[in-house]
Amino acid sequence: MAEYDIAVIGGDRRTAFMIPFFQENGYRVISFGIQETDKENADGRAHSLKEALDGADVIVGGIPLEKEGVLEIRELSRLIRKKHTIFGGVIPESFRQECSERDILCCDFMLVESIAVFNAVATAEGAVLEALRHKDTNIHKSESLVIGYGRCGKILSDKLKGLSACVTVCSNSQTELAVADAYGLRTLPLEQLESKAGEFEYIYNTAPALLLTEKLLEKIREDALIIDIASGSGGVDYKAAERLNITALRCPGLPGKYAGRTSAKCLTDYVLRHL
Repeated sequence: MAEYDIAVIGGDRRTAFMIPFFQENGYRVISFGIQETDKENADGRAHSLKEALDGADVIVGGIPLEKEGVLEIRELSRLIRKKHTIFGGVIPESFRQECSERDILCCDFMLVESIAVFNAVATAEGAVLEALRHKDTNIHKSESLVIGYGRCGKILSDKLKGLSACVTVCSNSQTELAVADAYGLRTLPLEQLESKAGEFEYIYNTAPALLLTEKLLEKIREDALIIDIASGSGGVDYKAAERLNITALRCPGLPGKYAGRTSAKCLTDYVLRHL
């Protein structure tokens, strides 16, 4: 029998804050690779990933699950056994398929709609805070562009509208533009973005594609602020932005940065329901 019930590995403040929630529910926790050590008081701390995985049958990772220098999918694949149950976010499909073939239960937080929506809310709030922190003008009545109108784009647009920003939604989907229009937002077809880019003071990118290219960045006003919250590698040519002296911020992991405790409660509740 394993010495601990749950191994919490990698991640950010969200995983750090999950530890006391598990402990409050009577679980013994071993941790590994959590940077926020001042906030995590696990029952044990592993010195290696192997020690953590050997110590518990339930593995809870961060969002994303893979974290450079702490947790690599290749190493995790080598160390897991049939006894394990794995929770984490943005888990590669190839790894989930491998777990299925090996009869290992693997649950991706971000494939759970309720968690994904909660994450989008925290991301939207974090994006607004990043905008306020990095610019000395009001969001109120600002010309604000939201690129993409998926889950995050919709919630972010609504938050900005609530702050009385002049919000324009940019998308290549006529359906998304129609929905944005129905909610009283301005709309901009993606093919017109380059010609209109210079009109906006705040630009929020939620689309996981390189849309803000050097050619487009050349059209952006000098005082514009770009907040890139897209998944993956984002949607901005950052080298070009630096050359053009444009402030472009890559902002991954905003829920962990600004809403670690609340996000951790949401994730912990999901894990506890499925143990």
